[in-house]
Amino acid sequence: MTQDELKQQVAQAALEYIKGVSIIGVGTGSTVYHFIEGLKAFKNDIEGAVSSSETSTTHLQRIGIPVLDLNSVGTLEVYVDGADEINPHKQLIKGGGAALTREKIIAGASKKFICIADESKSVDVLGKFPLPVEVIPMARSFVARELVKLGGQPIWRENCITDNGCQILDVHNLSILNPSELERTINNIPGVVTVGIFSLRPADVVLVSKGQDIISF
Repeated sequence: MTQDELKQQVAQAALEYIKGVSIIGVGTGSTVYHFIEGLKAFKNDIEGAVSSSETSTTHLQRIGIPVLDLNSVGTLEVYVDGADEINPHKQLIKGGGAALTREKIIAGASKKFICIADESKSVDVLGKFPLPVEVIPMARSFVARELVKLGGQPIWRENCITDNGCQILDVHNLSILNPSELERTINNIPGVVTVGIFSLRPADVVLVSKGQDIISF
C-alpha cells in the first residue's frame, strides 16, 4: 500500500470512535484530510466540529459540517488528529503543519484524544522529526538562543505565519528521552506560545496503519 492509502485506511478506522458523538474535535494534516472526507457519511448526525486550523475549517464547511467555537462548546467527547512522531507511551511530536497551539488546546479540552497515523510515524524515542516551537515574533531570536542551551539546533521556518499570527522554530538534533520534562522546560521560556511535544496530555488511543492492519494501543 502507498503511504496515502495507509492514511486513508487509518482515517477510516477512526470513524468508529465518533459514532454517536454530536460535536467532535478535528485536527489538521494529510491523514486528518482523509478523516474529514470520511465524515461526509455522518454529517447528518454531527451537530458540528471544533477545528484546529483554518485549513480544516474550510474543509469541514465545504462538506457541510458547521464549525463551532470551543468557547461555546466546552468539553469535547472526542478529538481526532494526526502526529509527526509517536512513541510507545502515546507521547507525540506535532506541529509540522504549524497548528500545534490550537491542536494542544483542543486536545486538552477533550475527554478522549484519538491519534491516527501511518507506520512511518512510530518511533522508539521522539526527536528525529524537528521539534516545532511556536513563538511570539519579537521573541524568536531570544527563544532560539535558549533552545541552543538545551542542546537543540533551532531553525526559523521562514515564510510561515501560524493561524495565531506567530512564527515557528523547528528544533533539530534532539533526542527527547524525557518528553514531559522538556515540554515543561520549553513552555516556560518567555515568548514561547507552545512546544509541539504532546506528553503532559498524550493521546488516549493511537491507531497506526501497518500494511493491511490497524494497530491500536
